[in-house]
Amino acid sequence: MLNRELLKKVKKIELSTRHLVNEVFGGEYHSVFKGRGMEFAEVREYTPGDEIRTIDWNVSARTGVPYVKLFEEERELTVMIMVDASASGAFGTQGQMKRNLAAELSAVLAFSAVKNNDKVGLIIFTDQVEKFIPPRKGRSHVLRVIREVLDHEPQHQGTSINTALEFMSRVLRKRSVIFMISDFLDKDYEKSIKQASRRHDMLSFHLQDPWEIDLPNLGLIQMHDGETGETALVNTGKASLRKAYGERSRLRFNELKSFFKSNGLDYLAIRTDIPYVDPLISFFRKRALRMR
Repeated sequence: MLNRELLKKVKKIELSTRHLVNEVFGGEYHSVFKGRGMEFAEVREYTPGDEIRTIDWNVSARTGVPYVKLFEEERELTVMIMVDASASGAFGTQGQMKRNLAAELSAVLAFSAVKNNDKVGLIIFTDQVEKFIPPRKGRSHVLRVIREVLDHEPQHQGTSINTALEFMSRVLRKRSVIFMISDFLDKDYEKSIKQASRRHDMLSFHLQDPWEIDLPNLGLIQMHDGETGETALVNTGKASLRKAYGERSRLRFNELKSFFKSNGLDYLAIRTDIPYVDPLISFFRKRALRMR
């Protein structure tokens, strides 16, 4: 039985993303994901200017009048949303927690897919695959996907992108669209991402909190790593410590961006403190232009 608080959260996300999906993002989604190819639709009489190679010779021979074949896009796609639910997602210093941002982003992507009559599935993972919902169509199914992302209580703390992608490769037999939503606080997953991207159309969304990039001056604080369980006292008042922290964070961030860019993989960093609408739309528009 769903509690009222969860239903309110789901409804709030649906309302907050509806305009973005209906008025802005739905069209961008369609232009980016064209479907698996073209399929035969019907025939019509030949008119001057039609391609000779589209003539249906069988129909033309039977009727004595030249006819051409018309094709339409085979639109239906399978979309798999992969959400990192590891302990680091329960962190947010400005705007919202990364976990809540992941739920909202999942909603936008899922509603956009269903609006275009595509199937949507869900994989929630930590260092294990904790939840799998097979792809289906329909608004009620999307609402279930959002509920699961919002209400899921992780059973494990760590992150294993490799494990998640291995599972995905087993359950998806045909080429699909994969949305990976993670803070990528993991290592040695590059090979798995490259392999998955060769088989599927994969897009990665990197969730970040501003404190993960620049540590503020808060004096002596206790810091806890939710994934490893380690705790330490840190003197954030030391300028040298904040500088070293920022340099390491930017190095890791730049290495991650460089990996995706050098391998021709789609990647977008999304911060908890900055509205994601404009960056997301720009990202998809650039991708659509590149794929023309």
